[in-house]
Parts: sequence; C-alpha cells; structure tokens
Amino acid sequence: MKKIYSVLVENRSGVLCKVAGLFSRRCYNIDSLAVGETDDPQVSCITIVSSGTQRTIEQIEKQLNKKLDVIKVKTFNEEQSYSRELMLVKVKYNKGNRKDILEICQMMKADIVDVSKSQMMLQIIDTPENVQKLIGQLASISIVEVARTGTLALPKCSDN
Repeated sequence: MKKIYSVLVENRSGVLCKVAGLFSRRCYNIDSLAVGETDDPQVSCITIVSSGTQRTIEQIEKQLNKKLDVIKVKTFNEEQSYSRELMLVKVKYNKGNRKDILEICQMMKADIVDVSKSQMMLQIIDTPENVQKLIGQLASISIVEVARTGTLALPKCSDN
C-alpha cells in the first residue's frame, strides 16, 4: 500500500536529515522525496511517498508527528490527491528517429526545451505513472541523461 505524506517542517538546516533518518533507522523505504519552501520562508514542505503494510504506514505517521521540527503531517493516498512530477530527459536524435520523437512528445504532452545538432532535451510535467510511460516510449531511442524531481502532491480541493 502506498501513502503520500505532506510534512510541514521548520525551514532549518538538518531537518531533512532528521526526517530521512527516521525512515532509514526503521528500514522504511522512501519511494519519492521532494522538498521545497512554502509561501512562508520559515516553513518547508517535504513530500514523501512510501509504501508498506497498514501498520508500517501508521507507524511512519506517528513517528513523523513526534519530531520537534515537524509542524504538521498530512497523509493521503493517490486517489485523494493530485500528484505531479517533473522530468527532463536528453535524447540523441537523427533524421531517422526525429519524427518518432516528435510524435511521442505530442502523444505524451512533453515539450522540447533544447535542441542541438544531435541531441534534444524534453520536459514533461505529469503524473509519476505518465513520466514513467514516457521513459518507456523513449526506450528504443538513445537516452543520454535523465533528471526527475520527486512526486509533489496536494489533497484534492474540498469546501469542508
């Protein structure tokens, strides 16, 4: 079972290390990790995607709430949220595969952000599943380099 943790923390050095240490000490896996400042420069949001049993998921939330630097922990699953990931991927191209790359970009809603004589850099901002699909689509083309952010997620809007 996968769970998304949105953890508001004090924006100070060492806080990320403490949170990551919590996972490593207990042998919990982090599937994805993204950190960024919120609208308040004193507060950062750490988005963690982790998987495990129901008991593991509950333990992670309890342990996160015990940390002094943690302001608030929200947990939700993929159905309760919108999640996005950014990926930049550099591919080699030639006359033979250029059209294929353009078709893949159009189909996957990826953008071309840089081009040289033999390489092209693509950008996609989509669900983690679709980002992975793009990598699969480009598997037959020579991928030079890939950079991905972790998953960013927010719970769906509600008027409650």
